[in-house]
Amino acid sequence: MEVRPTELTDVVARLRRVEGQIAGVIRMIEDGRECRDVVTQLSAASKALDRAGFKIISTGLRHCLTENADGEREVDLAQLEKLFLSLA
Repeated sequence: MEVRPTELTDVVARLRRVEGQIAGVIRMIEDGRECRDVVTQLSAASKALDRAGFKIISTGLRHCLTENADGEREVDLAQLEKLFLSLA
């Protein structure tokens, strides 16, 4: 399943925000911040990563469900299921 980078510009933006969140979590740990605050930020970053992954899969599904040049739809359901469940 190949997805064009232009279809994922919003995912890249989300991942850049997550990158900043992770850097913030590292600083929080290094600064000795409260466990509750660190875990809250880490949870937010984790959810954002999950959403990015699901967006990539959903974009790929739309791409895969379009007809090829022969008018056929070729989808590797086992591969799609494995990708989807890897985020669960």
